[in-house]
Amino acid sequence: MKKVEAIIRPEKFQSLRSKLSEIGIGGLTITEAAGTGKQKGEKGLFRGTTFQIQLLPKLKVEMVVDNDQVDEIVGIIIDACNTGQVGDGKIFIHPIEEVIRIRTKERGAKAVL
Repeated sequence: MKKVEAIIRPEKFQSLRSKLSEIGIGGLTITEAAGTGKQKGEKGLFRGTTFQIQLLPKLKVEMVVDNDQVDEIVGIIIDACNTGQVGDGKIFIHPIEEVIRIRTKERGAKAVL
């Protein structure tokens, strides 16, 4: 199993969610985040005063999937979240050693579904 973690623009989440649902991915964890990278923030304007926003809002989307689903999910994330602009985000893939459902004590792939 692998954990796929994507840092994306918040406005792209609904599109991503719909596309993941179409292939049967129902379990996601979403965390609101803020960050900066090559995008370097942006300028804001408040009551006529310009200021620099250093950390931009992002969403972290996490899911644990079978190894054979990883490439398809990465493709979906890229298709749904790509604007072609700096700040589209990143995808991280981590190996998962074990998954245990607390309620039933199920282990492995059964615990993910």
